[in-house]
Amino acid sequence: MEEKNVLDKPVFTWFISLLIFYSLFCFSFGTLPNLSLNEKKFLRYSEVIVTIIFTLEYIARIVSTKKRLKFIFSFYGLVDLIAILPFYLAFAVDLRTLRIIRLLRLARILKLVRYNEASFRFAKALYSVKEELVIFLLTSMMLIYIAGLGIYYFEHEAQPDAFRSIFDCLWWAVITLTTVGYGDIYPITVGGRIFTFVLLIIGLGLIAIPTGIISSALTSIRGQDNK
Repeated sequence: MEEKNVLDKPVFTWFISLLIFYSLFCFSFGTLPNLSLNEKKFLRYSEVIVTIIFTLEYIARIVSTKKRLKFIFSFYGLVDLIAILPFYLAFAVDLRTLRIIRLLRLARILKLVRYNEASFRFAKALYSVKEELVIFLLTSMMLIYIAGLGIYYFEHEAQPDAFRSIFDCLWWAVITLTTVGYGDIYPITVGGRIFTFVLLIIGLGLIAIPTGIISSALTSIRGQDNK
């Protein structure tokens, strides 16, 4: 059994977690307009310090593990790398691409997965019901396509601009079945409205199915962990 090192201790876990939130806060704060020169300097220094700490953590994890290549190409290894890579890439790329690279810093939030036991239970629960979720996804895709075909049949002639093609109708089907309902496209025919009413009822049940599956799996996993 591998001995728990300092990188996995609760104190270090909380420290890194708070650092991740601080980094994301600075990233968000940096998007505000009309920042003063001192504020920009503070954000810059904060980014440098945070990146140095994350870099040292990444190096320490590589050094402390026996299977280094396995860690480097693992999910957590890649997330740790992406969390620091934008900072170093910013010195080597055209400044016009800097905005895109900076967005990769948001991957730091994925680092929280390592430090949260609940995330392990959630991942384990998803894995335990993966077959049910795949079937649900396939059924949902079929239902969306059928809904798109149906509304095209009812509304295309009445609203040729709104329901121009099956693809436009698929967009409508997605926002209807998920009960989002933006209201930019809606039926005006009697048949289309009845069809939409049926889809809305189905959509309410559609949202509840994966919720029930995952909740049941989480309850089961939690019960196993408490034994």
